[in-house]
Amino acid sequence: MALSMTNQMGSLAGAAAAAMDSSLNTGDSPAALVLKSPAMSMKCKAVKTDGVEGLSPPTSPCRSDLSAACKAFATDVAEEKEYDVGGKKGEGSGVPVFVMMPLDSVSAGNTVNRRKAMNAAMAALKSAGVEGVMMDVWWGLVEREKPGEYNWGGYVELMEMAKKHGLKVQAVMSFHQCGGNVGDSCNIPLPKWVVEEINNDHDLAYTDQWGRRNYEYVSLGCDTLPVLKGRTPVQCYADFMRAFRDTFKDLLGDTIVEIQVGMGPAGELRYPSYPEQNGTWKFPGIGAFQCFDKYMLKSLKAAAEAQGKPEWGSTGPTDAGNYNNWPEDTQFFRKEGGGWDGPYDLSENCWHSLALRFKVSCSRTHSRVLQHPFP
Repeated sequence: MALSMTNQMGSLAGAAAAAMDSSLNTGDSPAALVLKSPAMSMKCKAVKTDGVEGLSPPTSPCRSDLSAACKAFATDVAEEKEYDVGGKKGEGSGVPVFVMMPLDSVSAGNTVNRRKAMNAAMAALKSAGVEGVMMDVWWGLVEREKPGEYNWGGYVELMEMAKKHGLKVQAVMSFHQCGGNVGDSCNIPLPKWVVEEINNDHDLAYTDQWGRRNYEYVSLGCDTLPVLKGRTPVQCYADFMRAFRDTFKDLLGDTIVEIQVGMGPAGELRYPSYPEQNGTWKFPGIGAFQCFDKYMLKSLKAAAEAQGKPEWGSTGPTDAGNYNNWPEDTQFFRKEGGGWDGPYDLSENCWHSLALRFKVSCSRTHSRVLQHPFP
């Protein structure tokens, strides 16, 4: 379970905001709370008092006599019971909570943002009984300047800070751009050299039928092509994870207990079909297909030819409406007689989904670098 640090801090620590040290507010983001409250009882008791009447069996002749059941119930509730709902005394019996760190925990200069407040926040989280934190490890920060050159500075300090406070870490390998999605509070683009390649070849970006490009994530159509300074995108991701493993090998399995691998926009295994930037999409619009860059179209063409239907591989759906249409407004998505139910579109939808599944397969293979030489 992961919660937002800035939103959940007050409720986790259980003290008034007045308890925080105003000197910690060193940035634009809300200051972390330094909370000092007396130890709270984390146990609830259920006791049947003498003032509560015992249960009586129903008097209706149409119902069964529940005397025995009522007697058993009365006996049970008279006994005092304690239920452990958390805290150190019940260690191992509850649900471990991981709190999401701010997206900009590491600055563009590869240092810890608001270091003093961050340190105090971790201390407060630990005192509140939190198991650990979840943090994004941004590709766009660590390998920003040149391919193969990694600056882990801010993350080394952040990991050591978590270790000092006895917090575990869930590290998220974030290969997407930060900014433009729900909850994005800062902007962290892809590495500069990746952006340069995309500017030289716009088809490296996801593209809709109107030619609108999305630069949140490199198109999976070129995942296995050497389009990024001689490396494939998947190789870049694997090299990044290998460098992470080598840098933090002493913390793996102890402080760093989980690694998540981002696989698309916002770190999710999906297409950027509903971009919020510039008001392109608004809820509850259906979004738009993102399979019109030349690499995705080449993949579609190969899939159609493999099925013996080369005529199906010329283009993606063009009758699926616009970003903000309702399904019934379009020929493709309408329930009755919609194009989605035809043999061509069923085949294309299958290819569209299989492309994501293939990405999972590639990512799983390359993410195994994180397991070796460690058990």
